[in-house]
Amino acid sequence: MPEIIFDDQQVRKSLKRMAKAMADDEVYLVGIRRGGSRLANALQKRLRKQGVTVWRGDLDISFYRDDLEQTSLHPVVHSSELTEDISGRHIWLVDDVLFTGRTIRAALDELFDYGRPASVSLAVLIDRGGRELPIQPDLVGLQYTAPEDALIDLHIEKDHEGKSRWRVTQRAR
Repeated sequence: MPEIIFDDQQVRKSLKRMAKAMADDEVYLVGIRRGGSRLANALQKRLRKQGVTVWRGDLDISFYRDDLEQTSLHPVVHSSELTEDISGRHIWLVDDVLFTGRTIRAALDELFDYGRPASVSLAVLIDRGGRELPIQPDLVGLQYTAPEDALIDLHIEKDHEGKSRWRVTQRAR
């Protein structure tokens, strides 16, 4: 049974703080599918409430992963969507959970196939430690030291009124 490590109130407070830290005239959010895209959507909503112009894109890094042959013979692949030119722009790369750094490395590889941004900053909801690559986030919502063999999952569910409820759980592999 998964253990809840962060509840709706903790996640919402972190999202609000993250959006405030990102706020600028224009913000370019690129979410890493799936969890990072959902997080980028939530940040976009909060940034727009602050009057910020937000551009959104999504990356599916399936073919950029260094463990593709280990994950599945038939990976589920979605399209990447970067409809604006990223060259010369400051990009916020967004993911839900940062662990080894390999997902971020793959996302950077794909992002640079679309152009040469002026800079890339990394925003993650949860930094769980355990890096294998020298990648560090610029903006972190929540810190959590998880056992190496644990899985950390972000859940977004609708309640009976249609309002989103957030929770982060930990479970054994």
